[in-house]
Amino acid sequence: MSEKEFQAQVVELARLTGWLCYHTHDSRRSAASFPDLVLVRPPVVRFIELKAGTGKLRPKQRAWLDDLKDCESVEAHLWRPSDWDRIEEMLTRPRKRGAA
Repeated sequence: MSEKEFQAQVVELARLTGWLCYHTHDSRRSAASFPDLVLVRPPVVRFIELKAGTGKLRPKQRAWLDDLKDCESVEAHLWRPSDWDRIEEMLTRPRKRGAA
């Protein structure tokens, strides 16, 4: 599965389960190595870097994910097609009580 196909699959599931999805379609004018997707469903914000099964994470991509993981109330993940069961669980999990 290509990264593009994988991304389409993730975005479709995210939208079906109530997540707002952001993806920069033309990254040439964006910050280098910014994660592929931003998913929002209060109270959760997730930054997602997607890679095909054998895709390699570049050092600047790792730096973005590491810094985001150090922020409170933010999640940052590297997802591959082999993570699909975990992705489904994370995107379909009900919102926590008291969430908007």
